Amino acid sequence: MSGHELPELPYDYDALEPHISEQVVRWHHDTHHQGYVNGLNSAEDTLEENRESGDFSGSDAAMRSVSHNGCGHYLHTLFWENMHPDGGGEPEGALSDRIEEDFGSYEAWKGEFKEAAGWSAGGWALLVYDTVSKQLRNLAVQKHNDGALWSAHPIFAVDVWEHSYYHDYGPDRGDFVDNVFEVVNWDEVAENYDKVTSIYE
Repeated sequence: MSGHELPELPYDYDALEPHISEQVVRWHHDTHHQGYVNGLNSAEDTLEENRESGDFSGSDAAMRSVSHNGCGHYLHTLFWENMHPDGGGEPEGALSDRIEEDFGSYEAWKGEFKEAAGWSAGGWALLVYDTVSKQLRNLAVQKHNDGALWSAHPIFAVDVWEHSYYHDYGPDRGDFVDNVFEVVNWDEVAENYDKVTSIYE
């Protein structure tokens, strides 16, 4: 069953400098993200073995591992795709209009998003599309899945675990988040928005 692989970065390791250093990208992608891929594969292997043997005594831990490592893998993949060396600026088009509709203004959305990024001791700030209420929301998610919202599809993710920024920024997480905004790939975020709304609206 398992066969998840670490995706290649859509740019070179040093492409996000000076905002995110080559060293951090290497550690973050090759070590941390790989760890979640490995954990997801291991958990899925355990579940498959338990089904075949009929012994489900270890399935509870494996299912929780699928949630933790699967979310870690999927969100990291989104995080890398959400950035680009030629990124930055502000969203345009339908995504910009929707942010203004749902949050009042881009500035109001960004202020709330940065608050989400500063809240969690280790986790994610997410812009999601909630398919039930049919609106954009910001979420502050601890670890990879605590505080998630059922039915919500992440379209923009910022990793605010310490391994994302401490080497470059020390404890100044806010400075790191500001620098992520300098490399946001709004075209990719807009494409994610278009995909989910084409299905649910």
